[in-house]
Amino acid sequence: MKRLLLASTALLVAVAAQAADGVHFTHVEKANPREAGKTAADVLSPEIAEVPVATGAMMLENPSDRIAYYGYGSDGPLSPVPGDVQSKVHNVEATKTEPDKNTYLVLDGQKGADETYDYGTHFLFQGHENGPGGGVFGALTRVNLDADEAHRVTLMASEQDNGKPVPTIDGSTFDPFAKVLLLTCEDDDKGGVYAATLDFPSKVTDLSGVMGRAGYEGVQVASDGSVWLVEDVGGKAGETAKNAKQPNSFVYRFVPTDKADLGAGGKLQVLQVVGSDGEAIVFHKDTRDADIMSAGMKALHSYGAALKARWVTIHDTAKDAFAEFDANAAAKAAGGTPFKRPENAQFRPDTGFAEYYFTETGDTNAKTEAGAEFGGFGAVFKLVQASPSADEGTISPVIVGDVEHTGFDNMAFASKDALLVTEDAGDKLHKQRDALDSGWVVDVTADYSKPDVKPVRFLAQGRDAAALLDTEINGGEGFQNDGDNEITGIHVSDGDATVAGLIGTKVPTPFKDGWRVFYTHQHGGNVTYEIVPADPS
Repeated sequence: MKRLLLASTALLVAVAAQAADGVHFTHVEKANPREAGKTAADVLSPEIAEVPVATGAMMLENPSDRIAYYGYGSDGPLSPVPGDVQSKVHNVEATKTEPDKNTYLVLDGQKGADETYDYGTHFLFQGHENGPGGGVFGALTRVNLDADEAHRVTLMASEQDNGKPVPTIDGSTFDPFAKVLLLTCEDDDKGGVYAATLDFPSKVTDLSGVMGRAGYEGVQVASDGSVWLVEDVGGKAGETAKNAKQPNSFVYRFVPTDKADLGAGGKLQVLQVVGSDGEAIVFHKDTRDADIMSAGMKALHSYGAALKARWVTIHDTAKDAFAEFDANAAAKAAGGTPFKRPENAQFRPDTGFAEYYFTETGDTNAKTEAGAEFGGFGAVFKLVQASPSADEGTISPVIVGDVEHTGFDNMAFASKDALLVTEDAGDKLHKQRDALDSGWVVDVTADYSKPDVKPVRFLAQGRDAAALLDTEINGGEGFQNDGDNEITGIHVSDGDATVAGLIGTKVPTPFKDGWRVFYTHQHGGNVTYEIVPADPS
């Protein structure tokens, strides 16, 4: 079937800049301002454009009683009626499901709700970060990239194999060893990791008995079959540093007993970093401000540092059985090193899975007392080991955030050296800096300690009409939807579902040899885009 391409909404501008090793995006000079009462068009590097592949208002081919559309639940209208009033029993607008991390796969023989339809071979899977019932009812969907609009989006699962609702889903990746999608739920001590089969309807299984309960978000699989997880759990505000939060999230590695069957058990480990003073950087329950402004946080966020790191086992099914456990609490008890909300991660291609990069969102507050020095604006970190199975390594910051570059969230390598990093700064910080989110090209070989070395902005996100409407309603009693658009789900893949296609193995070549790039305009209209060359010729 011919791939469906809808009209592009990109507005393009040009200023000279480029990344290191063949990925050339001209720098977009400014972020879009956050102007009251106004929408704004996305601005992309002139080399690229964006094409919608699924919109929030697109009806599912198999709608359920709770979720009828790609980006909307079934609990209210797609757009508020003027004068309508929100209440505990009535929504002026349907709950936005917020499609999150995308996973692209090329598959044969996929089925859907229509047994007579040929769904093609190119598919984009995503979990949904929100859902009806106060976020209780999540979903797994599949965008059928070769299909017509009537068959464009399939609801793959809204229930687990135990009959419970699929939770809200944040991260996803494909595990070619176990041949399942791995989905993560960010719901603090109620979150976890779930395995979902690729067939329709998908069978979703809770893996919390082996990986624990935690606010997991980013998930990647290494070449040895280990599962690497980052946790996004916000800490408490400081007692004196009221605009900064205590680091409260951890980096984990799950080493399975059988990489083809994750449910068979294994060891969950937490990353522990040793500070420049030789002491482990750990969480302190009763000293929030001391953790926020600690020497350890300063060392972690200092350019040129290469701190020692090691993996500490916090749960082993061979000794601790398969009962659910609180991974965050176990990480703290074992002396794991807390970070300020890591959100996503990837292995650098062509390094033998020896280099692992992850984002740290920070405080998303321009007034943070932590500043850049103590990680108040987040960072991108690099963990280097001899192999993914090694028990020790070194960690250092690639780039330390500032007010202009902060809220680091989703990420994907577009080449060996060029790392696409997107922001989720949030409405508050948008207002404070009068700037909406951006997408950056971070050259992982560059020295960002130098004042004149900056990442390249490839996307200045705008604000669609649905998001503007939500910002105007937001703050009203009981309104359940977020405001400004967020850049999420940045994903670069050739869709290879074999072990040879494991993300981090091949060096990506966007727009060539089957490599494709996707991201989602979360909130507002909840539109998922493919990024394509501006000039297809």
